[in-house]
Amino acid sequence: SWTSDRSCISPIKQPPCAKSDKVFKSRACSVASVNSILESISEPSGTDGFKDASEVVVAGQTSSSVEAIKPKTERPNMTHRNENTDLNSAAQHLADTGLDGLPEAFRILIDHAMKLERAKVLQAQPHERTATGQGYANGFKPKTVATRLGDICFSVPQVRGDVSFYPSALAKGLRSERALKLAIAEIYIQGVSTRKVAAVLEQLCGLDISSTQVSRATADLDLELDKWRNRQLGSFLYLIVDARYEKVRMDGVVRSCAVLIAVGIDAQGKRSVLGVSAKLSEAEIHWREFLASLQSRGLHGLRLIVSDDHAGLRAALTTRFAGVPWQRCQFHLQQNAMAFVPKIHMREEVANDLRSVFNATDLLAAQHQLKTIAAKYKESAPNLADWLEANVPESLTVFALPEPQRKKLRTSNSLERLNKKIKRRTRVATLFPNEKSLERLVSALLSEVSDEWESSNSFLNMKN
Repeated sequence: SWTSDRSCISPIKQPPCAKSDKVFKSRACSVASVNSILESISEPSGTDGFKDASEVVVAGQTSSSVEAIKPKTERPNMTHRNENTDLNSAAQHLADTGLDGLPEAFRILIDHAMKLERAKVLQAQPHERTATGQGYANGFKPKTVATRLGDICFSVPQVRGDVSFYPSALAKGLRSERALKLAIAEIYIQGVSTRKVAAVLEQLCGLDISSTQVSRATADLDLELDKWRNRQLGSFLYLIVDARYEKVRMDGVVRSCAVLIAVGIDAQGKRSVLGVSAKLSEAEIHWREFLASLQSRGLHGLRLIVSDDHAGLRAALTTRFAGVPWQRCQFHLQQNAMAFVPKIHMREEVANDLRSVFNATDLLAAQHQLKTIAAKYKESAPNLADWLEANVPESLTVFALPEPQRKKLRTSNSLERLNKKIKRRTRVATLFPNEKSLERLVSALLSEVSDEWESSNSFLNMKN
């Protein structure tokens, strides 16, 4: 029997083979027998009842050894407790230190996210073995990352076994930002930098970059971007092409370099950046090579091409995409018309007249309105009248499309907005050391834009 005073619980000495159901030899009893004994001596209504095995000193064993044979279901959920501890630590650190504690709070949260990601890959929580487990956790390795919050040392989870893992929080990054840093770093290393460029380099990168580091990072990034630029295409209904210019240093001379861009719209109305290339100019040969590369990658099914009236581009389109209808950008055409207006005060009137043609309900109405305004300017601006009759019909091809699609395909403005986004990035560098550096930065930016377009809502309403 047991004494009733819990503070001095001790068994009455009996022979090892005693048959009492309240005294037992611990090594011979099972977890089930321990539970049975605890139930038999528990007193739910009183204060002397035992609640679990941790309150019993078993003959021949300490309380810690009894804890070791407790059923696993009684142990606390350590994973859940650790998750709460990590999150609470980050919140408490911010509460104690304010904004100065952002780097440490950021480190805690990223470390926690990486541990969760490893558990998902392994299909098991820390210290857990499951039938579906993939590999094993293998500790952590420190990794210092330069961020906008300063240098932060993360604990990167490691694995072993037949499984590959690296945290996505540290692996993906922003390709365009990496490319921008590399472009500026090349300017700095190749001796064409200024104090302003050096200051930008330090602000963006936060550290000095050697030529070896740049070469290694450039090779990795170029491999990824080359794969994106040369990926296989497919069927696209509409193609929009345009170019913009950036400053590049070549052979010690600063020259303008053309960035050729092509955007496609598929049968679901979604946009994709199909290609980009940095060339010395918009000459026909450069456009022809660029368009040929799109065809070699499988581009087909085009029903309409939209662009401005650049001579080299027009000639290349005639060569590579003969028979595909061409829509001249109405915005650029309206700007071109201003060169034939004899008096400045007439420009607004001419612009309004052209818009009345573009906004017509159908092709016949547009053609009738064009004849009307051409006749209107026969006397006051004969050169303008002749030019309108010869050029405006090239901007009316879009009327062959369903009405919901016309507005967005009558100009290349969607590509112009993309060019402005590129300019916001490239103006930081101001000058690129070579064509490859320019192409790298623009490709990185456009690959991100293309991914965003392809995963977002449709650009065009494809319902007739």
